[in-house]
Amino acid sequence: MSNHSNGREFRRLFPVALDKDGGKGNRLRRQPAASMPSPSMAASCPRPHKLTPVALHHQSVAMAAAFAAFRRFGDLLTRRLTASTNLGLSLRPMSASAQEEASEASPEEAPGHSYESLRVTAAQKHVLHVQLNRPEKRNAMNKAFWREMVVCFNKIAEDSDCRVVVISGAGKMFTSGIDLMDMASELLQPAGDDTARISWHLHSLITRYQETFSVIEKCPKPVIAAIHGGCIGGGVDLITACDIRYSTRDSFFQVKEVDVGLAADVGTLQRLPKVIGNQSLVNELAYTARKMMADEALESGLVSRLFPDKETMLDAAFTLAAEISSKSPVAVQSTKINLIYSRDHSVTESLNYMKSWNMSMLQTEDIMKSVQAAIEKKALKTVTFSKL
Repeated sequence: MSNHSNGREFRRLFPVALDKDGGKGNRLRRQPAASMPSPSMAASCPRPHKLTPVALHHQSVAMAAAFAAFRRFGDLLTRRLTASTNLGLSLRPMSASAQEEASEASPEEAPGHSYESLRVTAAQKHVLHVQLNRPEKRNAMNKAFWREMVVCFNKIAEDSDCRVVVISGAGKMFTSGIDLMDMASELLQPAGDDTARISWHLHSLITRYQETFSVIEKCPKPVIAAIHGGCIGGGVDLITACDIRYSTRDSFFQVKEVDVGLAADVGTLQRLPKVIGNQSLVNELAYTARKMMADEALESGLVSRLFPDKETMLDAAFTLAAEISSKSPVAVQSTKINLIYSRDHSVTESLNYMKSWNMSMLQTEDIMKSVQAAIEKKALKTVTFSKL
């Protein structure tokens, strides 16, 4: 909108507000500066006439007309200013669909899940996304992390609306492992007056740290680990407690503990042999702290799929989570519990446990709903299963 066209529009709306010269130069008439009258001037000046009701009415009408004209001029300016500029920018408010897309791009924190080291969001229906959220520290595991993971997954275990969890790392890598700077005081200067008391304290401390990852395994909801970049030290403890592992092709895995003078004590030495089923390879990784690259991790069975980048991997993880969440939660959670039990017990013991489990679980309504959907050739995602 040019200055000349602005002026013409303003003259059309406010003809009485221009100079007597017809508005040349588009200048508004200036009022003389006010000054305090002297006593003599005040005495000689006539008192203002009282306005009659008719005059008041005409004045009100004039003021209303001027106000309406001003609003029309403001609307005109707003329309011009919010139009797209030559730079391709737009000042128009976001549409509803754009706002929805922006909201999906940055989902809100899940209710009841506010943490220092984690970020929990509802990725989609029945699926929660847990992120290790210290990207500036490469998601190093500080004191808050070891405490908050237990709180987080205990809440998820009791969340009847959640059926699957995806866990990933924010930033450039999954995790760099334990935060030695933050944890040094607890590990290197444990409380206690003598050897027995120090040992008792360390026993309690290690028990709490082990629970940080055991709580993932104890959670009846399947947990999918989506790993990118480095997965070091405690990261291996974490992912071996998960049910399914996806990774990017640039990822690597490292049982790092021997390089800092200790044996891995929160799950890797117990779970990794059962995950990959190759004791010789486990020993090699644990004794040397060498990196296992993504291709080797896929070949050994540590991960089930590789992806070119993090975005593609997360899309696949959430697709998998949606597929699992469409099934009966009774069936899925019963399956996880019995798979873990069978891993740690003999076949006979596991079959006996399964009998005891299913003598009650077979009475679920989910069986009839699933069979009915199969008969009618409907997808299970169209079936509504009760919360569990």
